[in-house]
Amino acid sequence: MSNDKPITRPRRLRKNAAIRALVQETKISADDFVYPIFVIPGKDKIEPIESMPDCFRLTVDNAVKLAEKIAGLGIRAVEIFGLPEYKDEFGSAAWDRESPVQRALAAIKKAVPELLLIGDVCLCQYTNHGHCGKLTDDGYVDNDKTLPLLARVAVSQAAAGADIVAPSDMMDGRVAAIRAALDKNGFCNTAIMSYAVKYASAFYGPFRDAADSAPSFGDRKSYQSDPANAREALKEAALDINEGADIIMVKPALSYLDIVQKVHEQTNCPIATYNVSGEYAMVKAAAKNGWIDERRIVLEELTAMKRAGADIIITYHAIDAARWLMSA
Repeated sequence: MSNDKPITRPRRLRKNAAIRALVQETKISADDFVYPIFVIPGKDKIEPIESMPDCFRLTVDNAVKLAEKIAGLGIRAVEIFGLPEYKDEFGSAAWDRESPVQRALAAIKKAVPELLLIGDVCLCQYTNHGHCGKLTDDGYVDNDKTLPLLARVAVSQAAAGADIVAPSDMMDGRVAAIRAALDKNGFCNTAIMSYAVKYASAFYGPFRDAADSAPSFGDRKSYQSDPANAREALKEAALDINEGADIIMVKPALSYLDIVQKVHEQTNCPIATYNVSGEYAMVKAAAKNGWIDERRIVLEELTAMKRAGADIIITYHAIDAARWLMSA
């Protein structure tokens, strides 16, 4: 009998589509996706977002129609972002029950009760200075004075119908403050998806156009994470888990898949990643010029996010990807 080991040939398992599907290690489906929706004041309006092709700002009535379409594609969740009717130094429209986000949450919950609703908890769209919290006299975001404002936003969204609230502000201690406020007000079953690892990235540009949330001065580097840091990400994730976060998010996705993997390996929480506006816009621009195969590129990117450890993928590609997967 020969002592030689048998020769293994990986190509045997790549011979045709059937066998490739049989042994595929990472599979994506519409269940993995969250679609972001931008809502605006008024009625019967649909505003194209120039820097984000095929994405729109919608009044609540049209947001409900889109939510019905999304649910029909097998996508289980949407995240609601809003543009308010008014802005002030505190961002008080963020907890106004008549603001577009709260109205959209209530209307979608009534029309599409099976759809999971996520509320974005932040103040940047609502403040007249575009920063994510209350400012000190010298223009620095006051961490501790911002916490009760964020808690107020979260409670308002939970009351409107949010199943999950998602603080995206990067204030220290906000998960604990929000958890305490939710529990105190009877929303102990409302989950928190924390933007625990949110980098000060250049990939957010189109979103800031869409949500009118660019800071009027300075930048957000004093409270968002440094793109050069990885160990810091693990610290941020651990802090938020200890404060009661149910889901941990890494944002952006593509340039930070190493961080997604590290957080996935070192925590026991579900991991979300946000395939952000700049990542989306680059694909759309290249596809428009005929430089790439949009379908193949998008599905490859989403698969990479899942392979890195993401359980949840927030993406503007969700509608197209769900259709492509249905027709595969």
